[in-house]
Formats: sequence, C-alpha cells, structure tokens
Amino acid sequence: MRLVPKESIEVLAQTIGVSNLSPDVTDELASDVEYHLQEIMQEAIKCMRHSKRTALTVDDVDSALKLRNVEPIYGFASSDAPRFKRAAGHNGLFYIDEKDVEFKEVIDAPLPRAPLDTSVSAHWLAIEGVQPAIPENPPFEALTMASDGKRYENREDGISIDIKLPIKSVLSRELQLYFDKIRELTVSKSDSVLFNQALVSLATDSGLHPLIPYFTQFIADEVTRNLSKISLLFALVRVAGSLLQNPHVHIEPYLHQLMPSIITCLITKRLGNRLTDNHWELRNMSASLVASICKRYGHVYHNLQPRVIRTLVHAFLDPKKSLPQHYGAIKGLAALGPSVVRLLIIPNLEPYLQLLSSELLLENQRNEIKRLEAWRVYGALLSAAGLCMYNRLKMLPKLLSPPTRAVWKTNRKVKTVMPNKRRASSDNLMQQPPLKRIATEGMIGGMPPNPMQGVASGFSGAVGGPVLLYCVNFPVKAPREGMLVVVQLQRHQTP
Repeated sequence: MRLVPKESIEVLAQTIGVSNLSPDVTDELASDVEYHLQEIMQEAIKCMRHSKRTALTVDDVDSALKLRNVEPIYGFASSDAPRFKRAAGHNGLFYIDEKDVEFKEVIDAPLPRAPLDTSVSAHWLAIEGVQPAIPENPPFEALTMASDGKRYENREDGISIDIKLPIKSVLSRELQLYFDKIRELTVSKSDSVLFNQALVSLATDSGLHPLIPYFTQFIADEVTRNLSKISLLFALVRVAGSLLQNPHVHIEPYLHQLMPSIITCLITKRLGNRLTDNHWELRNMSASLVASICKRYGHVYHNLQPRVIRTLVHAFLDPKKSLPQHYGAIKGLAALGPSVVRLLIIPNLEPYLQLLSSELLLENQRNEIKRLEAWRVYGALLSAAGLCMYNRLKMLPKLLSPPTRAVWKTNRKVKTVMPNKRRASSDNLMQQPPLKRIATEGMIGGMPPNPMQGVASGFSGAVGGPVLLYCVNFPVKAPREGMLVVVQLQRHQTP
C-alpha cells in the first residue's frame, strides 16, 4: 500500500493547472514523492534522537529540510499540539479546528522578529571575583536571595558579602539517619560503648564515601566552635582517625578540610577550659594522626609534608608562642620521624634549652602551672632526642647488644656486680663515694629524683632488676659541646 496515493498527485496537479496526467506519470510521481518523504522523516527522527526526545516536532522536520538544502516550511510551530475535530456525518474524517482570521488584520499586524540561527557566544561569568551586570548573567537579586526566602543586603561600608549558594546532594534516607546518629553520638555520648562501635563502623564499612564531605565539614565546624570542650575534641579526632583508617573511602580530595582541624588540636594555644583537662594527650593523638596522614598521602601530594613541617617549625621557634604550642610542635615533628628531629630539632636544641632553663627552676618561675608546662616541653625534647639517638645507634648493632656481665666503668677500673651481694642500707649510702653511691642506688632500684617521670627516651627501662647507668657523651654538632644522655639498661647475670 502506497503512502502517497495517485489521487493525491492528480489533485495537486489540478491545483497548478495540469489536468491531463497519464496514469503512468502519476504512478511514478507518487513513488518519487514517497521516497523523498521517507528520507526527510528519517533525518527528522535522527534530529529527535540527538535532542534526547521521544516526540517528533516541527523543528525536527525543519532541521531535516535544512540538511537536505530545502527551504523549511514556515507557519508551523511546535508550541501546542494541533486539535482535530471529527467532521459531521463522516466518522473517519477529521479536520483541524482553526479560527477564521481576517486578511486585513494579518496585513496590518507588525512583522515578527526574524528567527536567529543557532550560535555560540562567550561572556564573562566573573572578573577578579566580581560578576559583571550583563544580560547573560543572573541578576544580583537572585544571588542575594537565600533558600529560606530572606534577602541579604550589602553592608554600609560598601564591602560585598560572598554568598555560597546551597548545592543539592542526593543522599539516601539510610545515609542521612547514619550521619545524624554519628553526629549525635560524637557530640553528646562520646564516652559510651555505642560510640566505640560507631568508630569501628566508620573504619570498616564500605559505602560511606557520599558522607565524607559532610563528616569533614562537621569536624571543621565543631573544632572551630568548641575548643574549650576537651571531651568533644577527643571524639572529633577519633572520628577523623577512623575515617582515615577506612580503606573503602576516597578521602584524598577532602584533606584540605581535615588537616587544619587536626593541626589546630595540635598547636593551638589553649585546649579546654579547666586546669585538669588532659590536653597533652589530645596533642599526642593529633601528632600521631598528622604523621599517619603524611606517611599515607605524602607520595600523592608532594607539598603536604613540607607545608606541615613549615607550620610546626614556625610554632616551635617562635618565642611568642606559649609552651603548650611548643609542646605540640615538638611532638608533631618527632612523630614525622628521626630524620626530621635530626635536621630541625637537634640544631636548635642548645639555644632553646637556654631559654627553657629559666622556666624549669623554682627560683625563676613561681607559677606552678608554667613550671609544669616547661617540664612537659623538656620531656618532649628528651623523648625526641632519645628516639633520634636510638635510630642512630641501631646502625651499630654490637653497641646495643647486652654484655655477658653487668659492669660499671669508671677510671679504667671494672667493678663487677655480684648478684648475691647483700644490699646496702640507707645509712651506708651517705658514707660511700659518689660513683659507688650511684651504682648502689641503681642496684637497689632507686633513681635520683627526676621531675620528668614517665617520659619515654627511646629505651625501655628495666623492670624488677638492678639498673646500670651509662653516661654517654653524644656530640650534637661539632664543634659545639656535647649533650649528656642517660641510658637505662637492664643487668644480665652471667650463666
């Protein structure tokens, strides 16, 4: 069955004045018209599919005619679908219901604007952060209108306020409930068992990647607003550590939001609002977290560790900073490795100790809190120097191997400590020479009074046995004077 019947060709021929067409010519013309109509419709369907639509419009037919170098048909538009009406007395005959238009009204009506061809034009979205007022850009009123319907005006001093428009993000209902529950536990129930289970979930669960920007923003906001709440800061640092341990999330793009919060907990001036708040442990935890981030992502971001080191060194060498800030900087540098300590702390150790010595003595510093902070900083320096020294001594394994006999060396004489020797009494200690007194005190388990008890120096102390003290003159940097380092080693009895 033909799409274009021969009768239609005869009617069209009669409209142009041709009335004697032969049947063969009519048949050939019908076939040719049908072929060209199929070509145009196929091109129109292609235009429709490229436009990501499923309904064919007049614009698609016009585009197909342009591709065939045929002038498009004017007077048709795709704004409204045509309305057909059934002809009275004919069930299968329909016609388009069009209103009558006066020819005089059409002639007197103004000409419409000529349609513009599709083109690409460029314009400035912003110039040095300022959006130009051109028709292509949205008006300023649309930018200053917040999501709650409130309007924000410029301040009287003429400084414009940058407004960040809200970005819609699609989160499932389950993820929203999960984030709200974690936030509630972190803020109000950080000492519960459920919070510890939540930390395990953050460190192991997969599928949490859509929540990473929300968690980083939550940590940054809470750290900024709650520097006086030490328990909340502990919980936030633990949440950050759990997220960094999760192998299923891609947290690298959000390190620029997470690192300032952790470094704030490390070297800020004051953490907590009470003297009993253990902000020292919070700084230690933050230092370990910063070191793990630099170790894990340092090969990806080559300027990550240099920027962290620059910040910590500035806090360490600035005399205007408080002693807790110095403590956090020293702990952060020591956590980055012995090489950082050897290059940045050891060369500055002698002048820094000269400034710190006045804060350690009771005669110079009457404030008990300041003196305790100074001893904390002194212990951090001892710990860093001890780790650096231990790392250097590992290159000489024979030096660290325990001797077959426990000996005390002094004045080229060797004193052997007998395991079955009777312990000296307290009265006899005061009558003995100084060197022998120190050796005997080590044997009975006594140590000279040390205000820095509990400070790790890189060597494990002896437990439940006599202790020997070796005085090692370890050169810091020639030709400077050496640094006296005390090393504790456990006595080993001969078999």
